[in-house]
Amino acid sequence: MKKNLWLVIVFLIGLVVWFVVAPPRFWANLVRRVEVTPAVGAALVEKRDCRNCHRIEGSGALVGPELDGILSYKDPDTLRQWLRNPRRVKPGTPMPNFHFSDTEIEAILAYLGTLSAP
Repeated sequence: MKKNLWLVIVFLIGLVVWFVVAPPRFWANLVRRVEVTPAVGAALVEKRDCRNCHRIEGSGALVGPELDGILSYKDPDTLRQWLRNPRRVKPGTPMPNFHFSDTEIEAILAYLGTLSAP
């Protein structure tokens, strides 16, 4: 009986860790629904420190591509796939998977759409 209880406890702890570290898409979509607006997208970009690798509106690093005007030369569907799981699109990329929900991705794309090309 005690062995079964410990197995259940270990399983539940593992499940919680999985949902926190790498939440499955359905879970992210349930718990992280946001309003799809450029302002929300801008807040997500700030929250995830995207300027540490990307230049945006003249500030930030150039480890990754500059994001100003990116929608003028990148297909939105490609960017959706990239934001959903960068390493599935390009194995070995240094960009981490932020496990964005679908609405977070749409909000980020709405924000990127407001950025003019340099």
